[in-house]
Amino acid sequence: MAIDQTKIGQVVAEQMEAIEGHYGDDCEIGDICTIVEVVGPHGSHVRVRTSDPRPHIVAGLLRVAEAMLFAGMAPAEGADEDGEEGA
Repeated sequence: MAIDQTKIGQVVAEQMEAIEGHYGDDCEIGDICTIVEVVGPHGSHVRVRTSDPRPHIVAGLLRVAEAMLFAGMAPAEGADEDGEEGA
């Protein structure tokens, strides 16, 4: 039985719509890195594929993505531990 590719296609399509909506037609796609968790009877494995296999490109993309992810998850400045604004 083949792996269902629907989920990955949906995520990539949503990403492209977001990119086009934010940047318009004056930009192009640079390097790409996909990270996919594969779950099955073997357990859970993570697969990574990049458009440029040079380690400094891969590490750079991953580090920037991680920094952006955690910056978006941080509570607002002046917020308490529950994310509520202080009085």
